[in-house]
Amino acid sequence: MSNQKISIRQAQPHDLDTIVGYNRTMAIETEDLVLDDATSLAGVKAALDDPSRCNYYLAELDGNVVGQTMVTFEWSDWRNGWYWWIQSVYVELDARRKGVFSALYNHIQTLAKKQADVCGIRLYVFHANDRAKKTYEKLGMTHGHYVLCEEDFSSDTN
Repeated sequence: MSNQKISIRQAQPHDLDTIVGYNRTMAIETEDLVLDDATSLAGVKAALDDPSRCNYYLAELDGNVVGQTMVTFEWSDWRNGWYWWIQSVYVELDARRKGVFSALYNHIQTLAKKQADVCGIRLYVFHANDRAKKTYEKLGMTHGHYVLCEEDFSSDTN
C-alpha cells in the first residue's frame, strides 16, 4: 500500500467527463469494446442527475481522481432488503496496486452496513478478467451461486 492518502467522495455533476472517460477506457481494456460516445455521455449524465438510479464514488490521490466505481440497487424479496451492485470499476494504470479499489470497496461496504435494509454487496466481473477476480477475492468476496444470463437490447438495430 502506498503511503499516500486515498480519499473517497461521491461524484458530482462536474465529474461527468472523468467518469465517461474512465468508462470508455475500462470497456476497451476489459472487453475490447468501444462504447458509443453519445450513449455513454447521456447514460452517465442521467445517473448523476438522478441518484435513485445509482451513485458514483471517486478515489483521489493528492487531489487527483484516480479511480471510480458505481453502485446500483436491487431489491431482494427473498431477503426483504437491498443488494448494492458495484459496477463501472476503473483505476488508472499508475494508481493500481496502491489500494485504490480497496479504499473504494471499504467505503461502500461501510456505507452499506450502516443501512439496516441492505443485505449485501454484489458485483459481476468479465469472465476473462482474472486480475479483478483476484482483487475481489482478497477483499473477502466469494463466487456466488448464480450465473449471469442476459438479453442485451442495446445491440438491436430495430
